Amino acid sequence: MGELSPKQALSYRYIVQKAWPIILANASVPLLGLVDTAVIGRTGTIFELGAIALGAIVFSFVYWGFGFLRMGTTGFVSQADGAGDEQEVRAALFRALLVALSAGVVILAMQTPIASAALWLLEAGDQVEFSTQSYISLRIWGAPAALGLFALMGVLVGLNMSKTLLLVQLVLNGSNIILDVYLAGVLDWGVRGIALGTAFAEWASFLFALVLVLQILNRRRLAHAEDSQESLVNWSVVFDAAKMRHMFAVSSDIMIRTLLLVFGFAWFANSGAKLGDVSLAANHILLQFVSFSAFFLDGFAYVAESLVGRAKGAKDKDRFLSAVRLTTMLAAFSAVILAAIILILGPFFIAYLSSQTDVQEAALTVLPMAALYVVLSFAAFQLDGIFIGTTRTRAMRNASAYSLLVFLAGSLLLGQDYGNFGLWVSFIIYVCARALFLLLYYRGLLAEAFD
Repeated sequence: MGELSPKQALSYRYIVQKAWPIILANASVPLLGLVDTAVIGRTGTIFELGAIALGAIVFSFVYWGFGFLRMGTTGFVSQADGAGDEQEVRAALFRALLVALSAGVVILAMQTPIASAALWLLEAGDQVEFSTQSYISLRIWGAPAALGLFALMGVLVGLNMSKTLLLVQLVLNGSNIILDVYLAGVLDWGVRGIALGTAFAEWASFLFALVLVLQILNRRRLAHAEDSQESLVNWSVVFDAAKMRHMFAVSSDIMIRTLLLVFGFAWFANSGAKLGDVSLAANHILLQFVSFSAFFLDGFAYVAESLVGRAKGAKDKDRFLSAVRLTTMLAAFSAVILAAIILILGPFFIAYLSSQTDVQEAALTVLPMAALYVVLSFAAFQLDGIFIGTTRTRAMRNASAYSLLVFLAGSLLLGQDYGNFGLWVSFIIYVCARALFLLLYYRGLLAEAFD
């Protein structure tokens, strides 16, 4: 199904057509981790296996902080697209790329203190630390490309080009898997092969995505008669002072919001650890179900980002409300189905993921809470998408801060009296609080965007 014109009505079918490639793109990400684990597990040592696990945590944390490159770019691009401002669509990309590549260079320059701080915090054994240091020192050379990919993916989401996004993600993960298997498995380079394979794949995928996106933007430029004589990049527009300030304000808000979310999930994991190894292991298994559900819910949230951003740019309130209603209904329906799957199939997956009887029993006890979390979490996902698409990021930052305080208080009170069950209740309250605080800002969003 092609792109809808502004006069064509949105439909459930159209949204599903745009959401499924994003769901598949998200679902392809864990496959890479499974392959890396299998390769090192069969050819390497236990120390190398621990090293890629710790190394993956380090890069996930570092890169999560730069999630604004994807989210902020999506909002700016979708709004410019809705307003018919092709020059600003292109400028939004190049602003994001400049920030991404600059940040990547800074990460490269600071690789020694980053690695030292990470190893100090993670407190691994000497042999694992040595292998982790080797992994970080090689994989970090892919940082500029990895961050640049965030910006390029932000453009694809903003333009609602989900199939192209899927293609880029498959190239990234596919090339990564092939290189990791060859370098670590065939050549027996171990953890160094995994790190090099990932870095090479990031650069290859970045260049592939860059060529694709530039071709797309150039075709769009030529399709607009008034733009046909203009260069692809107008640097005076890229460096417009007001637009640059707005971009940095949005980026800082999203970064703070992301770090608050990371802290919230880390607090949940740490609180489970304090309740004992059994609770920690049980919660880790159940969080895999939550993460799997997020692949689906993110698909509808991403579509919402693009649609509401375009509606804001076009000043079309009816289309905005239609996008919100249709994507939310589909997300809610998906959340109910996912929760039912967790309740029905959860016991089988728990038994598969752990052979420890006490861990299985602990996970089964709070399995309904994980299902309830999923069925209620769609509201936070959808509202995040709406606020990202309209770049109302200060509200997102504030809502994340307020809901985190609610979670911390709830976990301390309920976890102390009701153990892991109380911790899960507070976790559910947390995701509901995120949605409720965002709802308090929703009327202001409508007023700012359309009144």
